Amino acid sequence: MRHNSTTRPVADKAATLKAARKFKQREKLPLLVHASLRWARKINQRLEYFGPVDPTAPDFGSSAAMAEYHRVADALQAGRRPRPKTDGVTVADVANEFLNWKRELRDNGELSPRSFIDHQRTCAIVVAAFGRDRIAADLAPDDFAKLRKSLAKTRGAIALSNEVQRTRSIFKFSYEAGLLDRPLRFGPQFKRPQAKVIRAHRHAGGLRMFEADEIHALLNAAGVQMRAMILLAINGGLGNSDLSLMPLEALDLDGRWLDWPRPKTAIPRRIPLWSETVDAIREWLDKRKQPKVECAEPLVFVTKRGGSWHKDTPDNPLSNEFAKLQDAIDRAAAKEAKERGEHPPPKMRRRGRGFYSLRHSFATVAGETLDQIAVDGIMGHVDASMAVRYRERIGDDRLRAVVEHVHAWLFSGGADAGGKGVER
Repeated sequence: MRHNSTTRPVADKAATLKAARKFKQREKLPLLVHASLRWARKINQRLEYFGPVDPTAPDFGSSAAMAEYHRVADALQAGRRPRPKTDGVTVADVANEFLNWKRELRDNGELSPRSFIDHQRTCAIVVAAFGRDRIAADLAPDDFAKLRKSLAKTRGAIALSNEVQRTRSIFKFSYEAGLLDRPLRFGPQFKRPQAKVIRAHRHAGGLRMFEADEIHALLNAAGVQMRAMILLAINGGLGNSDLSLMPLEALDLDGRWLDWPRPKTAIPRRIPLWSETVDAIREWLDKRKQPKVECAEPLVFVTKRGGSWHKDTPDNPLSNEFAKLQDAIDRAAAKEAKERGEHPPPKMRRRGRGFYSLRHSFATVAGETLDQIAVDGIMGHVDASMAVRYRERIGDDRLRAVVEHVHAWLFSGGADAGGKGVER
């Protein structure tokens, strides 16, 4: 843990360094006087700082530095991060310790990089709202009420709910980790919006799924790679990360199966593939160029620059490309309607409807089979029930029944009415 305290300017830095170093030798202090006018010591091949050299104090500030050294020395020598002083823990200390913990979870694979970015953003908001040097223990319900009011001005119900929950988790962690001597009181106002408000917010934007005719419009306008992605998404409810991380070895195109755990949940998935999906994948693989980066070599889908589609940030490449496809369809539809003297049709692209909405479409239509266990198995959903501990597999016939039902919905009457469906 580095102590970045700085000293006030002095008239003669060289004279202060000389005098402080003589004092250190005379008193046989275990600390050294760094050229930056700070007391320091090298521990585990790393220079650690313990406070400023004070030219106005008889001991040059060494007493305070020695006290801090003794407080944190054991932790530093053991390779641990020392805890801040509980009587002076600032909001910045709380945020930093929380992010250190989340960073460890991310590095261990227990937290997605995207989730870490969300926590990082919330910590920045908290520090900006309360101030870096504000003593965390002094925060009161009115402080959190003001923060919520500020957040509500720029966020919808769902985003506000997420920010409130993440903020509460920051200070809950700080108490449980021993940074704070007591839990903070958030007050009655610092709560997530009520469930009915969140539901109303979701319904206000309309359905977040694509209907069958819209999916056909997307397929007709898409390029070879995007067409394969869209078919996989509606065939088995695959999302952005699923497709951007899918390895070639997960595909059994001859047997028409995708067998691969969902990256987000590590839940095993076995998905029967439609003939249309297999044909689209084969067409793409025939055109797929050798990736230019090593991480993309084992992946099914690669960008036009030979890289991976995967990016754990809100600026998702697949989402962006899909949005361009939607915009192109909307422009063409508007132009055609204008030429006919008609009103333009509803836009393909609207708030809340992106590539991930294809997963919504699959879940909605597949649920009509009334076999939710098979649907969840295909989608890689977590099942918290006791039954999942005893269920070793889901029969292939049940999985086929689900995807064939979605196929029938998409292709207007099933295999006999135009599509090929799943071959047994």
